[in-house]
Amino acid sequence: MAFYQTSNPAFRKDTFTRSNATGATMTLNGTVHKTGILLLLTMASAAWTWRILTTQGAEAATPWMWGGLIGGFIISLVTIFVNRAAPITAPIYAVLEGFALGGISNALNQQYHGIAIQATVITFGALLTMLALYASGAVRATPGFVKFVVVATGTVCLVYVIDMILHLFGIGVPFINDSGAMGIGFSIFVVILATLNLVLDFGMIEQGAQEGAPKYMEWYGAFAIMVTLVWLYLEVLRLLAKTNRR
Repeated sequence: MAFYQTSNPAFRKDTFTRSNATGATMTLNGTVHKTGILLLLTMASAAWTWRILTTQGAEAATPWMWGGLIGGFIISLVTIFVNRAAPITAPIYAVLEGFALGGISNALNQQYHGIAIQATVITFGALLTMLALYASGAVRATPGFVKFVVVATGTVCLVYVIDMILHLFGIGVPFINDSGAMGIGFSIFVVILATLNLVLDFGMIEQGAQEGAPKYMEWYGAFAIMVTLVWLYLEVLRLLAKTNRR
């Protein structure tokens, strides 16, 4: 069975075909369990940074946040290119991302009370909803669906890159950060797009299990889902912040 394309950088066309199993193989249940472990690790480390920011202030929390952002990025690259290391690197990635998310969430929550719990509920709700829809067969990654999600995700990434470059010159793409109707509409679209990316992730993981990928790829599949969930959570936070500014 040929692998379909996905916009998640953790998945490449040969992700599972490069990993020939010689012993125990990957299963869907195993991947779900390991995703749960990564989520718990992320929440635990997020609570740590949240507490530091609350009790000691931003100066004490900033090294944890930047360490989480930079370290998480580096570990994600290691995981993508050396997927056999996923049983070790995936939990490290989850902890590091938690450090970053905890500080970001607390900082925004101090401006807009309750925003963090709202973003958490929406993110978990999106995950469980898409998982249920996928498991029931109501949503499938058809070629047209995959093409739309991949192209749209690539476009959004390009817009973000352009925005970052323009910010170096004191300019920005207005609708990305504005709290007007266009800005909120853009954020809603990106949140929906991030949610749809979960379907592609589920499909790639299911196909990996069908192809008999090695057991350690359960950790890799869980890591890939975490990459999407982190993106989704941050986009939900951005959307809620915009609506609160209105």
